[in-house]
Amino acid sequence: MISPELHPRRKSRESVLKALYAYSNQDENPMLVLKRVLSLISMKSSNDSSYIEKLYSLVLNNNELTDKLIKKNLKNWKFNRVAQLDKILLRMGICEIIFMDDIPPKASITEMVEIAKIYSTEDSSSFINGVLDSVYKEIK
Repeated sequence: MISPELHPRRKSRESVLKALYAYSNQDENPMLVLKRVLSLISMKSSNDSSYIEKLYSLVLNNNELTDKLIKKNLKNWKFNRVAQLDKILLRMGICEIIFMDDIPPKASITEMVEIAKIYSTEDSSSFINGVLDSVYKEIK
């Protein structure tokens, strides 16, 4: 089976996910957590690390906004029941959609869905797709 082409930023997005997940489970300086995660991966270019640092910071600095949008767009689900990993992917997707004009929103949604298929539960990808699509339509 031929594997589908990965989005050029897939590894970077996965690195942000890992750093945010590690930070959410530790009481440590967020930039130290990011540096530790970055030290474990090889970057193709400085653009990769710039993108990682930007998305990581956007998610950390906009939790109130992203969580408000997630809560508003949940259908028959309570925010406190959303898996931690899914919350992080939703926050990342929302930050890309709102703050990163160079990334097409549909690409952000697709990437978060594909990453969910790898790291989260069987139902997470369709859940994330639904919430991010709803947020995108609201913002658009």
